[in-house]
Amino acid sequence: MAKSSPLNLSELMERAHNMAGIRLADIAADNRILVPVDLRRDKGWVGQLIESELGALAGSKPEQDFLHLGVELKTIPIGHKGKPLETTYVTVAPLTNIQGMTWENSVVYHKLQRVLWIPVEGERSIPVGDRRIGTPILWQPNKKQAKQLQQDWEEIMELIALGQVDKITARQGEVLQLRPKAANSQILTESIAEDGSIQLSNPRGFYLKIDFTQQILTNAFS
Repeated sequence: MAKSSPLNLSELMERAHNMAGIRLADIAADNRILVPVDLRRDKGWVGQLIESELGALAGSKPEQDFLHLGVELKTIPIGHKGKPLETTYVTVAPLTNIQGMTWENSVVYHKLQRVLWIPVEGERSIPVGDRRIGTPILWQPNKKQAKQLQQDWEEIMELIALGQVDKITARQGEVLQLRPKAANSQILTESIAEDGSIQLSNPRGFYLKIDFTQQILTNAFS
């Protein structure tokens, strides 16, 4: 049973703090959700479980998970040394109809204005149900982080506009990167070609790099 949406920020944070130290299996049992054997086929399972427990509404819509509170929810798998184990998906990248789009009206900007990070044990050696939830972090980008995000987003979007989407690698960007975002490489979507016409490319998504999310965790817990 998905919980009702929290009425305010303090209720959301109270729910998040109440989960700290609890096993995923216990939260799953509360929500009558089956725990998968592993996450290879259920990559989004942990995120969906936490969304259900906290009462998030957005699902896969391009808006914040708690739109009425201006908060995006992100689970982050952590290794035993406290380091994030993977990059963090933000949103699908627009590959056409991008004239006039600015950083301030982009989905990336809105989703990263205020993020509730929920660290979760992510080591593969720990059975999924036995992984514990960590202390939540409510984060807003500081001036330096906001500038880094904007710079990376603008550089990537400029390359997309110039028809260079297939030449962008995950190494580009200091804190934000663009990567293929599809179940397999056969999935195609429209993008801008170098001559300005429309071509087919793999869908892309924006991801936060590990060093950036590591910095968020370090700043919160130091």
